[in-house]
Amino acid sequence: LDVTVYVEHKGKFYHGDLNETLLVGNCDEESVKLVKCAYDCLKAACEMIKPGTMYRDLGATISHVAAANNCSVVKGYCGHGIGTLFHTTPNVPHYKKNKAVGIMRPGHTFTIEPMINLGGSWQDTSWPDNWTAVTRDGKRSAQFEHTFLVTETGVEILTARQGRSRTDMVWDLDAVTR
Repeated sequence: LDVTVYVEHKGKFYHGDLNETLLVGNCDEESVKLVKCAYDCLKAACEMIKPGTMYRDLGATISHVAAANNCSVVKGYCGHGIGTLFHTTPNVPHYKKNKAVGIMRPGHTFTIEPMINLGGSWQDTSWPDNWTAVTRDGKRSAQFEHTFLVTETGVEILTARQGRSRTDMVWDLDAVTR
């Protein structure tokens, strides 16, 4: 489920972006593990957000969490800066050994949205609608995304669910099960 929000503030329009993978019906253990892995990848990256962190370093952490769960990280999509422009700098690749430039500073606003695939294949393809992304090998994939603000002391999760922490991500299976 992908959600984009546009908000007017003092005559300017700002964007927000988030997505979640939901488990619908009776899902097997492998599906639950994949969805939790995707969440854990985002959570691990969130825990790194603070002034001075290099954007490129997020990818190594995400890749480590994915590999530890026998999953892979799609390389064709990245997080992005967000504000009055929707997709802008910085680019935030989710895979290790990327060449992203930039260091986090207070006030930076961006998304992290790793697409995590079952197994070792990171390759994806798009359907004819030019929007729907699927794995090239036909295996399942999951993704979570938040919009983050770098604060003087760390992070604020701008797209946190109502009533949830705006600084810490906590896995809640019930929240993603329908």
